[in-house]
Amino acid sequence: MSELPTRVCPHCGSQLGEWAAPPESGWGMLLVCNNNDCKLFACSGTSIENKDPENPFGCRYAENPDNGYKPVHLLAWLGPHAS
Repeated sequence: MSELPTRVCPHCGSQLGEWAAPPESGWGMLLVCNNNDCKLFACSGTSIENKDPENPFGCRYAENPDNGYKPVHLLAWLGPHAS
């Protein structure tokens, strides 16, 4: 059971879910917005500068508890949202 507080995405209000980052990333546990309808996520496929339009990646809102809950944009596969 986690001891992390409940946090919400400032873009859609969804509760952030815990995600254990890969050890080689240097992060521990991140809190991530997993809402596929979140405006930040849904629009990120076209808002990333210098990204190939055919690339199906975007960004999810995330917070790093080990860094004072500072926000980060976590690269994520957009899937059907890419088009």
